[in-house]
Amino acid sequence: MAFFFEIKMPENLDAVRIDKWLWAARFFKSRAQAVLAIEAGRIQLHGERIKPARTVKVGDRVLIQREQERFELWVRAVSETRRSAPLARMLYDETPESMLARETAAEKRKYFTEPSQEIKARPTKRDRRDLEKWRDV
Repeated sequence: MAFFFEIKMPENLDAVRIDKWLWAARFFKSRAQAVLAIEAGRIQLHGERIKPARTVKVGDRVLIQREQERFELWVRAVSETRRSAPLARMLYDETPESMLARETAAEKRKYFTEPSQEIKARPTKRDRRDLEKWRDV
């Protein structure tokens, strides 16, 4: 049994606020988080910083920087409502370069060891003095 999903968008909806679209496309769990990311400059529209009320329409290029992930995508559809993940994925197309960059970054993180894992306990007085000598040089 196969299920086919179809996005039914209202005919009169050709643009929507970027914070609503990011929430509907499931990049952020809440609109408040999307607004904070926009205000921090982590979301760009056509390479420019934007405000949360800026509208996004089909064909726009959106850059999203989220912690260690960077998405570059093209808006394929607009929606104000949040849907399931497979339907939300239909709202945008990610560029092949962006997908490749994210995969290589994930691979690097997979084999990276955190330097702080080598520290077994709190530094001793001798360790602190050695560190101070090293800093003064």
